[in-house]
Amino acid sequence: MVFDGGDITEWMPHRITRRGVSRTFQITRDLGELTVLENMVVGSPTSGWRSLLGSRILQREEDRAMNLLRFVGIDTLATTPAESLSYGQKKLLEFASVLMPEPQLIMLDEPAGGVNPALMERIMDHIRELNAQGITFLIVEHNMDVVMSLCSSIVVMAHGEVLTTGTPDVIREDDTVLDAYLGRV
Repeated sequence: MVFDGGDITEWMPHRITRRGVSRTFQITRDLGELTVLENMVVGSPTSGWRSLLGSRILQREEDRAMNLLRFVGIDTLATTPAESLSYGQKKLLEFASVLMPEPQLIMLDEPAGGVNPALMERIMDHIRELNAQGITFLIVEHNMDVVMSLCSSIVVMAHGEVLTTGTPDVIREDDTVLDAYLGRV
């Protein structure tokens, strides 16, 4: 994978993150026994786990984490153990967490998976706002309404092969895509 002019294919995940790439997972991952705030700090580029092993979290990390939790609307849960969050709240925690290292590129794996339409709309609003601020998103998603609403450039794949690429308008009219989604490919 080439990112920002350099090949990062063989890099360790922490190094890729420091380079400016963050990602979410299809199934949320959190450290359930830690609080929401502690889960945020683990992803901090400054000290991450070291903050949790010390006597306290660095103030600048706590401030950034709280601002991001406020951005996604779960700042009131900062002292709550992550294991007690609802699935939707865990999705918001994961979304906020990927913002901690101030990425240039965020890869989202199925952001609509398992969330209700109201929460998905909130997440989509956050994506649009961050994109307007210059953050690039690469989204893997099966919910075509979400894809068509968020993406200006789409790559459609089936069975590990690229079927076509284009704008939402092009994709909507593409016979290959229509055939694949109707089960004829």
